[in-house]
Parts: sequence; C-alpha cells; structure tokens
Amino acid sequence: MSSDRQPIPPTRPTGHQIIAPGHTFATVSDKISSIVLTRRTPLYWFIPFLIASALLMVFLVAVTALLVRGVGLWGIKVPVMWAWAITNFVWWIGIGHAGTLISAILLLLRQSWRNSINRFAEAMTLFAVACAGMFPLLHLGRPWLFYWLFPYPNTMNVQPQFRSPLVWDVFAVSTYATVSALFWYVGLIPDLATLRDRARNRGARIIYGILAMGWRGAASHWQKYETASLLLAGLATPLVLSVHTVVSFDFTIAILPGWHSTIFPPYFVAGAIYSGFAMVLVLAIPLRAMYGLQDLITMRHLDNMAKVMLATGEIVAYSYIFEAFISWYSGDKYEMFAMWNRMTGPYAVTYWTLIFCNLVFPQILWVKKIRTNVVWLFIVSVDVLVGMWLERYVIIVVSLHRDFLPSSWGIFHPTIWDVATYVGTLGLFFFLFFLFIRGLPMISIFEVRTLLPQAEVAEVEQ
Repeated sequence: MSSDRQPIPPTRPTGHQIIAPGHTFATVSDKISSIVLTRRTPLYWFIPFLIASALLMVFLVAVTALLVRGVGLWGIKVPVMWAWAITNFVWWIGIGHAGTLISAILLLLRQSWRNSINRFAEAMTLFAVACAGMFPLLHLGRPWLFYWLFPYPNTMNVQPQFRSPLVWDVFAVSTYATVSALFWYVGLIPDLATLRDRARNRGARIIYGILAMGWRGAASHWQKYETASLLLAGLATPLVLSVHTVVSFDFTIAILPGWHSTIFPPYFVAGAIYSGFAMVLVLAIPLRAMYGLQDLITMRHLDNMAKVMLATGEIVAYSYIFEAFISWYSGDKYEMFAMWNRMTGPYAVTYWTLIFCNLVFPQILWVKKIRTNVVWLFIVSVDVLVGMWLERYVIIVVSLHRDFLPSSWGIFHPTIWDVATYVGTLGLFFFLFFLFIRGLPMISIFEVRTLLPQAEVAEVEQ
C-alpha cells in the first residue's frame, strides 16, 4: 500500500482549523518531504550549519584540554566547586522538557495542535539531553570511569552510594533519554515509509526502507503503532515531573542555605517547562520563515506555546516570591543571609537581571498582540532562555560562594575554558539539529494530515 494512501489512525484527533485551509493529503506530503528529498539545500541552511560546526570544534578543543589538564582548567575552587558545568547541565535538561511534554502529555490529552510541532520538539529533547550529559561526565574529573556510577558486578565489590542524588541523576537522565529516543523514533516510522516511497535515489530508498522497518500502512501496523505510542506516552509523562525533580534533589537534600528547600522540585519542573517552550519558539519561528511553513505552523501554535510559557512563568514568579518569604519566615539567620546576599551581595546584578528576564519582561505575553507577533515572541523567548540560565547560576554559584566559613568566601571567575565548553555545547546542539532538519521530516507528515477535512471523511468511511 502506498504511504500516501495509508488509512488514517482512528484514535487521532481531528480539527481542520489548526492548519491553513487548502491543503490535501498529497500537498502536505509534498511540502514536508520535499524539504528532505527534492528541494536544494538553501544557503540559509549552510551558513548556520557552518557556524554550529565551528562551535562544535571549539567544544572538542575545550574537552581535549580538559582531559589533558583536568577540571582545574575551569574556574572552580573552594568553596565554589560547582559552577558553570552544573549550571549548564540543569539548563540543558530543562530545555528538553518541552519536547516530552508536547509529545506525551498533550498526546494523552488529545491536544491536536501539537501535531505540527511535536517532531522537532522531540528532536530538540534528544539533542538537549546529549548536551546536558556532557557536563556531569566532564565534571567527574575521570570521565572514562563514568560507568562506576552504575551498579554493575565488579571484583572490587564497590557499589554506588544510592543515597546520593548524583547517582539518582544517572538513572533519571538515562531513563529519560531512552524513553524520549524510543518515542521519537516510533513516531518517525510512518514518515520514514513516506520518504522511502518518494525517494528517487536508490541509496536513500534503502536507508529509509531499513529505518521504516517494513511499514506498509496496514491496519495491523497502525494498531501496533497506536499501542506503542500510548505506552511510551504513559512512560514519558511521569518523566516530565520526575527527571527535573530528581535534578532538584542535588540541591534540596543538602544543608546549604539557599538549597535546602522543599519548594525546589515543583519550582524546577515549572522552570524546565518554561525554558523548554522558550527554546521551541526560538526554533519554530525561524524554521517556519525559512521553509515557508506558516500554513502548517500557524499563529495558533505560537499563541498556544506562548500561553503555556506564560502560565509556567507565573509559577516560576510565584516560586521566587515564596522562596524569599520562606527565608524570612523561617527565622533562620543563615537562610535570611543567603537571600539577602543574592539581592545585595556581589552578584546582585545577576539576581535582579534574572528577575527582570523571568518575572517582569515576560508579562507582556498577557497582551494578545504580543503573543501573535513573531518578532516580539522571539525576543521574549530568548529573554527567558537567558533568564533561566541566570537563575541556575544564582542558585548554584551565589549559594556556594559564601558558605558557613567566612575565611573561605570568594568570587567565582569563569575561565575561557568554562565559556568555550558551554558555547561548544550550543554548537553541538545546533549541529545535530541542522542535520536532523536536512535528513528527516521536521514536521510529522501523517499527524498533520489527520488535521485535514478529508481526514474526517476518511474516518467516517472506515
């Protein structure tokens, strides 16, 4: 059976108003698959790809220098033994949350507006988790022994400390990456079959055919696909809450003022979704302009994502206010000092900048004209990404630089290698992302086709 005549999966929601009118099954397939198969690679793909490749080379140089000289190459020193590396780890993990939420939770809730954005959001999740995983490994000092964190049989009879949240991170992040990768690949299978049937190059047909795993659009194939999708969505949904909750335990279970707080788990989860949707918008707005996808990724999609970002931003704002209230209401002089140090200490500018970026400036999203203006929406999204990075920096560095022993107080100064490692992961992320949009459909072909008016007719006929 031709992939263009595949039956419509009956459990998929419909709603033809989500994409622009005038499309048919064939035009949707043509428009999305042509980006990969027939359209010439444009110059606006090569330029950012080369920039990303250059930044990736910077990352490789930084990692090589780190392996040769050790983590002392970074600016970490007593008492700031966690700095940019862990800040970047938490930031990247947070960015990956939007993809899982769009893929899993919105699927279970039957939110059909997700169909045009879930594919590249899922890819964003995988690449963000890959970037995040680099930092704790490099921060180990001996990254080639990372497998010691797993409970494997060994002659030394030494097992990981399961009461350590750093070990919990290993299991949480690896599970998150595995489920996200499976969900992404399973969703790709019907579209890989479409590319297989449309490819003119024999080599491409073979590659896509192998990846499509024999998909022919039979009813039994759709039944198995639906079962697998719902099962993986059910597994991924608790991961949205659990992964960043476990990451927050790195700080929550410590006795350090500024960290020891029960508000951190929901606070971190909301912040992760906040920054994750900001990154989806940062990617979606240029993509729809460069490839002419305004009829598939419509203003309704951008408006809905802006609303989710606004809602989670209000939760984050509440957390900031409540965190300050807790430090005062506790009566603990150390907690009060930690909060006062954030507001008036050496890092006061950083703290108030994050308050502006995450709490003040995004309030303009209450105005519908802002939410439906792509330029302003892009500016707000970049602002949120900067603010969420500063938030993690303040939580980690500012809480550490003045501990219980005043004689060890100091200021953290990042080195050029700190900056190079972080900028290099940005290069890694965009390098992988540009390869993805060049070799695979960035929008789900079959899921977008379920939004067409013909899909409703086909469903009735079945």
